[in-house]
Amino acid sequence: MASIDGKTIWVTGASSGIGKSLVLLLSKHNCNLIISSRNESELIRVKESCENPAKVAVIPLDLANHEELEAISEKAIGVFGKVDMLVNNAGISQRSLIMDTDMSVYKKLIDIDYLGTVALSKAILPHFIAQKSGHFVSVTSLMGKFGSPYRSGYCGAKHALHGFFDVMRMEHEKHGIKVTMICPGFVQTNVAKNALTGDGSPQIKDDVATQNGITPELAAKKIVAAIEKNKFEAYIGGKEIMGIYLKRFFPKLLHKMVLKSQVR
Repeated sequence: MASIDGKTIWVTGASSGIGKSLVLLLSKHNCNLIISSRNESELIRVKESCENPAKVAVIPLDLANHEELEAISEKAIGVFGKVDMLVNNAGISQRSLIMDTDMSVYKKLIDIDYLGTVALSKAILPHFIAQKSGHFVSVTSLMGKFGSPYRSGYCGAKHALHGFFDVMRMEHEKHGIKVTMICPGFVQTNVAKNALTGDGSPQIKDDVATQNGITPELAAKKIVAAIEKNKFEAYIGGKEIMGIYLKRFFPKLLHKMVLKSQVR
């Protein structure tokens, strides 16, 4: 077990959903927190809701602007003098059939969900190497382990993150760097409402499965537990977690079950 108490933790996608709930929970662990997203006003509201707002720094960022992330990383390190953990939580989802999806939508999903996360992680990596410790916690999805209709680009980006961070773990274990992949299923957030449709506009409406998912507060508790146990991967959600094991041992059965459910 590794305690997170007193650590300096940087959380992206911190203005709502899982990220917000995680920040509020971490603030109870006496952590120094750096919180980021595109929405600075919401970040300030999250900061004011924390246990000790004086130990929370707001640094807005947009993962799509890859060239800015190195300078933002240096700024984050400078706030408390170090960063012990980067929680890559920011991202965007998708709800559209392959044949109806513009290539611009696929590019945006890769630019934000994959390349943005890679760019930010690479920016903080030299700092982790220099201090001979660091922890990447990347919130991907169960869709990073198996697929589902209407999420082709999202699944592709999340699958790519697993490949990248598996190698990150292998290459930098010798530097004291850890990697934990968090794979949520359905969580009651605005992820479905904000999901991109085929022309790039947001879906706006919610999914029934998302509405019936676990709370972001419960997801945050499970994330903290996974971090403290130094897990390689953690699967969070309800019965949809079974898809992980069906994919591994009974892939054709999973294929039939997903098609039958047609979950959106």
